[in-house]
Amino acid sequence: MRSLAKKMKSITLQSIFKIPLKLPLFLTIGRIFISPIFFIFYLKYAQMGISLTVVPFILLGLLLVSELTDFLDGFLARRWNHVTRLGKILDPMADSITRLTMLLTFTQGLVDLPLLLIFPFIYRDIMISTLRTVCAMKGMTLAARISGKIKAVVQAIAIIMIILLMIPYSFGMITLQQLQSISLYIVSAAAAYTLFSGFEYLKANWNYIKSSWQKD
Repeated sequence: MRSLAKKMKSITLQSIFKIPLKLPLFLTIGRIFISPIFFIFYLKYAQMGISLTVVPFILLGLLLVSELTDFLDGFLARRWNHVTRLGKILDPMADSITRLTMLLTFTQGLVDLPLLLIFPFIYRDIMISTLRTVCAMKGMTLAARISGKIKAVVQAIAIIMIILLMIPYSFGMITLQQLQSISLYIVSAAAAYTLFSGFEYLKANWNYIKSSWQKD
């Protein structure tokens, strides 16, 4: 009788929390859709009737929502023991799409970063994602590195700093040239560390990578 009551309680709880258990995946997917919204507000604010002084705060809000969902999807998945294979694939993909889109957005409009400066971010993510896929096909898992986590933080900080720089510019406190020059230095530093983290990842996992090249 007690076991039956326990089972009934489990079924009830499962039915109650069925939707929330899917929330981490929804947060991950939702993070991907923040990127085009960020792009639209940055480039089309004038057509939307939004003042330049307001735009940085909108962009900052979108970025903070993106970073918050990045934290929550992993936290909730572990808390509710709902870590899925799809989630493991989508989470890093969503991170890459979001940050790369924001950095590419800054190659247009006010900030006007050189497009070539964004290539290290793109190449690093493509290279590591490809290696992980190849090794996974061989039944091997490449271990995550602390440098990769730091890389994500560095990129987020770079984006935040550029948005924050847009605030004094919008109020006429700094010139457009100063905004662009400082942004260039910030993203250059982030690109340098991104390249370092990529090489560090390759070095740490080189034996696994070599094994993945062997014939089946």
